[in-house]
Amino acid sequence: MIRVLIADDQAMVRTGFGMIIGAQPDMEVVGEASDGVEAVALARKLKPDVALFDIRMPKMDGLEALRLLAGPGVADPLRIVVVTTFDLDEYVHQALRNGAAGFLLKDSGPALLIEAVRAAVSGDALISPSITVRLLEHLSPPAPATDEGGLSPRELEVVKLTARGLTNAEIAAQLYISVGTVKTHLGSIHTKLDTRNRVEIAAWAWERRLVG
Repeated sequence: MIRVLIADDQAMVRTGFGMIIGAQPDMEVVGEASDGVEAVALARKLKPDVALFDIRMPKMDGLEALRLLAGPGVADPLRIVVVTTFDLDEYVHQALRNGAAGFLLKDSGPALLIEAVRAAVSGDALISPSITVRLLEHLSPPAPATDEGGLSPRELEVVKLTARGLTNAEIAAQLYISVGTVKTHLGSIHTKLDTRNRVEIAAWAWERRLVG
């Protein structure tokens, strides 16, 4: 059973997400928090498999809560999917750096929400393509074009497709390789770039303007 914690200051949002999660035979909501301080406390107490965090919350925003639970230096980072309206682009950049394991807009729909939870559990991360295109391309100044992180040409292809929000199966189909080969490439990419998930790979690619 996948145990999920929901943190959002709007009761209706928590209820809606709870109904979607609860309708899955292999998922359950183990806790709800209405502010960031409560979210951190519950996460540490309940140790859920995945948490869904809003960014704008009272007492402590979702970005700080994310940093405390999944940021650099955290020994056992929690898998946190950020689900928000993304009012400010700089929020996204900070969330990437703080270890987010996925990004969704609140109106993405039930199917994408469930897919994001499953991706986080498997150690992957789902990025909504609309978020990737709209926000990541403008996050920070471009790095030198020659900085390819020691990646092979094939690995660069996988990076670019990952940054567009494609799944492993979609990448495999586009490059005419097996899903297993895609996973092998992603493992090598993580090692070379010191990234932990697809979100960080996407950020690396967009910062270097590898995706137009």
